[in-house]
Amino acid sequence: MGNFSIKMTFLPVAVVCLGLSGTVQAQKTDELPQAPTPNVVVTKLAGDVLVERATPGALPLSLDDAIERGLKKNLQILLSQQNERYVHGQVLTVKNSLLPSMTAQAQSSAQQINLAALGFKGTQLADLGFTGPFNPIVRVDTTSAQMKLNQQLFNVPAYYLYRAAQKADTVASLSTLNQRGSVTLAVGTQYLLALADASQIENERALVKANEVALQQAKASHEAGVGTHLDELRARVQLQTEQQSLINAENTFAKDKIALNRLIGLPAEQELTLTDTAPFAEFAEMPLEQAKALAFERRKDLLSLQAQMDVADRTLKAVRAERYPSLAFDGYYGVLGETQGLYHGVFSAMGKLSFPIFQEAQLRGESQVARAQVTGLRQQIDSLKVTIEQQIRASMLDVQASNELVKVAKSNVDLATEQLQQATDRFAAGVDDNLPVVQAQATLAAAQSRLVNTLYQYNQSKLQLARNTGVVETQYKVYLGR
Repeated sequence: MGNFSIKMTFLPVAVVCLGLSGTVQAQKTDELPQAPTPNVVVTKLAGDVLVERATPGALPLSLDDAIERGLKKNLQILLSQQNERYVHGQVLTVKNSLLPSMTAQAQSSAQQINLAALGFKGTQLADLGFTGPFNPIVRVDTTSAQMKLNQQLFNVPAYYLYRAAQKADTVASLSTLNQRGSVTLAVGTQYLLALADASQIENERALVKANEVALQQAKASHEAGVGTHLDELRARVQLQTEQQSLINAENTFAKDKIALNRLIGLPAEQELTLTDTAPFAEFAEMPLEQAKALAFERRKDLLSLQAQMDVADRTLKAVRAERYPSLAFDGYYGVLGETQGLYHGVFSAMGKLSFPIFQEAQLRGESQVARAQVTGLRQQIDSLKVTIEQQIRASMLDVQASNELVKVAKSNVDLATEQLQQATDRFAAGVDDNLPVVQAQATLAAAQSRLVNTLYQYNQSKLQLARNTGVVETQYKVYLGR
């Protein structure tokens, strides 16, 4: 059957599509001015492959620049785009099965035939009254030109498979959009983490300077005879502790910038200057039902499953239609004659009607497979909707909790700063030794570190909520309050 070969052509498309998933698009808000971008140095390898190399000096990079680069250079995005091209090629292959197939053919041949070897004898011709000379070796030169046409006139399975292939193209596009959302979340999270590292370094440097001053005061008090050597030792230990914390913070910052380079397609050795600061803005709470409705409309993984459902449903219709007869036309028109002689037109026209007679086991088996795919996808869609609600609820709780944590952390920093100031004044006045000062410095360091971490958690939870509602790619600025 002609429709069987068409179906086998579509199978790679169906296999590719049934494994794809998706994410989101939405309106843009006001953008910050773009940082100047230096000229990018590239090198060409064999096969016309361009490899980006590190630029001299530090590259200014904002959050918008990082996300834009990630959407252009991230490997997962590039692979998804190639998958789109692959599936689209498969769709064109399926479409071609429904279109007329026309080919032109021309040939010329020269033959030398031994009639005697084929059983023709001169004596046999004489018995028939032929008295002329007989040459058993004959030369035949012919030339022909033909135009062939093949067309499916009625093939219901091929039509439904083409419709399924069209929807498979949509699934591939949704998969790319889903990857764009994932990359936006990953790049945004990594950039915010690097900003938190930079804030942590600033805090540690400020504490190191404060501890250096405290050490100088302890030494001066000891030399003046109003302090003890123990005070000096405490101050030195505290200073070295903060220096160790500074070294660790700088190392973490360097590694996180390397990870950011990897996400946005920059060389690992490329130096970066983060031009943005960690944002903090109160997020207006969204009603749960509104968030769910937005997610059901924008989540590309859900839309992808629904498109796969359409693919499976149309495939099932194609399988059911395999019992229908199919009608096809095949023919040609051309000329044929001796190469140096007279040519004459030749043609052939043939209509073909075919239908299955005894293929019941195969048809039932294909039908069961298609129905199982439809049922499985329907169950996945129902399950994903429940999962989306769970993710949105969890994200909302994270946003609320981290917001409260930021407020508490800010209050703790203010209180720790005031405590340190009072302890420092008492030590400078000689009322107390520097033990309360060292303790207050440690308390302030811990409070500042918690503030940095909670601010990062708050921003990351808002990005995750944008991802769960399906709008992270274009509305991350709104959720971050930038």
